[in-house]
Amino acid sequence: MIARYSRPEMVSVWTAESRFRIWFEIEAHATSALAKLGVVPQSAADALWAWWATNPAIDVAAIDAIEAVTKHDVIAFLTWVAEQVGEEARFMHQGMTSSDVLDTCLSVQLVRASDILLADMDALLAALKTRALQHKFTPTMGRSHGIHAEPVTFGFKLAQAYAEFERCRGRLLAAREEIATCAISGAVGTFANIDPAVEAYVAEKLGLKPETISTQVIPRDRHAMYFATLGVIASSVERLAVEIRHLQRTEVLEAEEYFAPGQKGSSAMPHKRNPVLTENLTGLARLVRSAVTPAMENVALWHERDISHSSVERGIAPDATITLDFALARLTGVVDKLLIYPERMLKNLNRMGGLIHSQGVLLALTQAGVSREDAYAIVQRNAMKVWESDGALQLRDLLGADTDVTNCLSDSELDSLFVLDHHFVRIDAIFDRVFGAAD
Repeated sequence: MIARYSRPEMVSVWTAESRFRIWFEIEAHATSALAKLGVVPQSAADALWAWWATNPAIDVAAIDAIEAVTKHDVIAFLTWVAEQVGEEARFMHQGMTSSDVLDTCLSVQLVRASDILLADMDALLAALKTRALQHKFTPTMGRSHGIHAEPVTFGFKLAQAYAEFERCRGRLLAAREEIATCAISGAVGTFANIDPAVEAYVAEKLGLKPETISTQVIPRDRHAMYFATLGVIASSVERLAVEIRHLQRTEVLEAEEYFAPGQKGSSAMPHKRNPVLTENLTGLARLVRSAVTPAMENVALWHERDISHSSVERGIAPDATITLDFALARLTGVVDKLLIYPERMLKNLNRMGGLIHSQGVLLALTQAGVSREDAYAIVQRNAMKVWESDGALQLRDLLGADTDVTNCLSDSELDSLFVLDHHFVRIDAIFDRVFGAAD
């Protein structure tokens, strides 16, 4: 991923040095387990760990130079380690195959990436909760199809996002659990040349669990599920980003990204304040989702293994996790600094002459004995006059002059149907569902 959309902690998970350090730990732990079983001498494990205790630098360039000759990354790594450790290094990799190292390493990296993403989501959830509680009863327009529907509150909108990202967090936890497996099972997964106890030992040391049954590789349905989860999270990021983008449109302008001193919106038009961060988030979400289809296609490998998945994962694993990490952090900043305009929200609520209260009148007429079909027709014919006047007429006035209404509802009853607070009587109960009941 390019530096523009990268954060150092997540990038560090995917560096060549980090990868080689994980490879060494896998090999050294496996050698320790083999020594306990008497397969290799204890001195071999001791030599590996003694070298490691010196906190050696990993010479990535030297390893790459060896790979240029061997055309095999794991062999190149083992060769380089042997040059550092000496004769005892010959006992490394006993009964193992390259994928035992590669796949177990990828599991470790994805677990570490997941932990960073979970922390990102915790920060986002905290920001959403804070702003939702601040605007719990700030009236704003609810829209369906982009058209005024009925009033909601701005806190209600943010509480929806909170609940969605809380679900996403649960999905990511499940994906982390599913991807956290270790395979040290040999050339085709039969443990023909290595004891399953080695796999169990390495898994415990690395915070993984043994793969139930592997071929030469860990089954890729696990990875498909993982990247699909990242794709869902990215879509939730985009959903909130698109909401903010719409609310920032000049004709709406109910909320707006923070515009910093000295910031410029356009090279040509000095007046512009554009939703650049949320537009960027929409683009980043597309990048994350682009990993999902290749991950699905990686499931169907030939027989016990081919390497068609390898090049894909070398790209999508770092790119998807680095991009989503950046996106979640950016969205948290957007929410935390979001400019919110209650006065504009109220102005927009009143924009269309009280049409937002039409359902209440419909229901009141049906309760007064009018058929639903007739009640709908009565309210709609008056509502369309308001609509066609672009809000110049008031629905309450037109209904008050319609005998089909006044024969059923008194003035005071009609007035009670145009009270804004009526729409918010369940907000406390909804917030209790989302955030838990207040103490």
